[in-house]
Amino acid sequence: MDEVTSTETSPSSNQEVPNDESPLWQYVTKVELPPGASVKSSGNTYFKCHYCGVIYMGSYSRVKAHLLKIPNKGRGPIPISPFRRQEGSDSTNPVDGKRRKVTVNSPLERAFQNNARHDLDSKIARMFYIGGLPFNFARNPYYRSSYAYAATHSIPGYVPPGYNALRTTLLQKERAHVERLLKPIKDSWLENGVSIVSDEWSDPQRRPLINIMAVSDRGPVFIKAIDGSGEFKDKHYIAEVLKDAIKEIGHEKIVQVITDNANVMKFAGALIECEYPKIFWTPCVVHTLNLALKNICAAKHTEKNEVTYDECSWITRIADDASFIRVFIINHSMRLAMFKEFCPLKLLQVVNTRFALVVVMLKRLKLIKRCLQAMAISDQWASYREDDVGKAQKVKDMILSDLWWDKIDYILEFIAPIYDMLRVADTDKLCLHLVYEMWDSMIEKVKAAIYRHEGLEDDQYSSFWGVVYDILIDRWTKNCTPLHCLAHFLNPKYYSIEWLSENPKRIPPHRDHEISMERSKCLDRYFEDENELTVVKFEFAKFSGGKFPSPDALTDRWVLQPLVWWQYHGSAFPTLQTLALKLLGQPCSSSCAERNWSTYKFIHSLKRNKMALARAEDLVYVHSNLRLLSRRNEEYVNTATKMWDIAGDSWNESDINGGAEILENVALTLDEPELEVIVIGNASTSVTTSESEVQSEAIDVDDDEVGV
Repeated sequence: MDEVTSTETSPSSNQEVPNDESPLWQYVTKVELPPGASVKSSGNTYFKCHYCGVIYMGSYSRVKAHLLKIPNKGRGPIPISPFRRQEGSDSTNPVDGKRRKVTVNSPLERAFQNNARHDLDSKIARMFYIGGLPFNFARNPYYRSSYAYAATHSIPGYVPPGYNALRTTLLQKERAHVERLLKPIKDSWLENGVSIVSDEWSDPQRRPLINIMAVSDRGPVFIKAIDGSGEFKDKHYIAEVLKDAIKEIGHEKIVQVITDNANVMKFAGALIECEYPKIFWTPCVVHTLNLALKNICAAKHTEKNEVTYDECSWITRIADDASFIRVFIINHSMRLAMFKEFCPLKLLQVVNTRFALVVVMLKRLKLIKRCLQAMAISDQWASYREDDVGKAQKVKDMILSDLWWDKIDYILEFIAPIYDMLRVADTDKLCLHLVYEMWDSMIEKVKAAIYRHEGLEDDQYSSFWGVVYDILIDRWTKNCTPLHCLAHFLNPKYYSIEWLSENPKRIPPHRDHEISMERSKCLDRYFEDENELTVVKFEFAKFSGGKFPSPDALTDRWVLQPLVWWQYHGSAFPTLQTLALKLLGQPCSSSCAERNWSTYKFIHSLKRNKMALARAEDLVYVHSNLRLLSRRNEEYVNTATKMWDIAGDSWNESDINGGAEILENVALTLDEPELEVIVIGNASTSVTTSESEVQSEAIDVDDDEVGV
């Protein structure tokens, strides 16, 4: 639309007053809608620019866009006449208007340094391009704040820090800064308790590393990584490493030590419990659930496992078929090109040690089922015969088989309760007090799904359910500890009428014999003094019997979160309150330690494998803790930097060197379930894994197969 001026109009008396948030009003004058204007107002302001004399319609954003020449913002000028004329001139030559339009370096442009802004934008973009930085990095709040700081502070002659400063003095300075940021969190551990979580891994130089983190109701904190090179990692060595961490944090603050279920960890935990009776060793719930899934979905064909194999081998065959389809498409470029043409999503691959691999893979195939079927019946698929035609036909037959897809639906249906529990446990959610009930409910839901599929009544027998039940009960027995039972006992919700009425089989914890016996074991370890133990028993009797000084405490058992209930109503039971505030704020898995290896591997990658271990540890300490701290800010979910560390575009989409996608995306469907749709559901996102990453990933092993 050509720019035109108005006839002579007088400024509106209602002139906008500039302020700190809208300083540009002083460069325009509000006017009434001139005669002949063809655009009707819908509540916007008409304003006349002091520099070009053109009338525009819009809000302050339009004023800003016009004066600063921000492209593609707001509406054009108001059409009043076919030609533009300068104020105070009789000329109707349209060329005059065009000359005014291309005015260069107006006083306003010079005031806002538009040319300098454009040049700086180009230099920053060039840095991204030459350095191979992901565009998602532009959402990093620290990147944005660094340029904002430079823009608001005049520092003549400033030179950015160099190679040596970044890796030495500045790194040490930043670690000290992070320590100061973490101090309030660490100070809360004495009252609220903290859990030590640990995991083992081998770095790209094949050095065995032990990861130590601390988790509380204030979130996870990275503590350190131990190099176990040259050490025989038996129960005594593992126990000493964990004891050193306990001494560093303070044994009086620690509630539990969480590791995987390997026998060496179990015996190391026993040694810790002998020295520190009030610290419990707790097996990771996520690792336990993953082992249960492996027993069901990848049953071993051994003499002792014959019955399980006979009942569950069909699941293994379906999982192998799904893997065959994915590998065939990915490994044949033309087939992959066809897939991309028919499907907006990409085939999802996670490392073979990730939890619930089979479930993640089958869920993705089900999501793209229609795309796969459209591809398989297309002319392109039938006409291309340059690769293995037999395999291509096998893939087509499976994709078009309703029976094959029905089996996938059935697997996902009865596995869903296990997977859902795993998703809850595989986060930093404080759920130690929920574990016992989650196991119980999960097993009931799995049975219901199997019986519904087989068309059986509740009292009928199912051989398949019998095998699945034995696997789940065996894993639950190995996972359940007295600490789980005591935390369950302290959850006010499990005594409420609302919770009990949801299922007629439910009973309050104090009427459950098994829970009561395990609770007593815990109390005997916590309270060695007989008098203190007696006081606790009386408090437990009052608490479980609902004898509260306030009627609100009774109704709030269902309404309030358990931790909040104890903070608000727990003063009536002071000894129990102290215990509850510690136990109800603890995790049930070592997932944060597992995820941190992805971070460690990203920083201490093959590209930087000459980095000294101590320096790499400092870098991981700073990187991990800054990221964790950032996630606790409200800005993380409400501003332009929303979820900035969830990569919207990967550092490397190839499978050659891997990249930062391992930082989050590989584990995203489990580690960050609330963000799954953002990344995994994004058509532009691919999660891939290189061979080197698979080799250096920690191997999940069955606890029955690992010696001391």
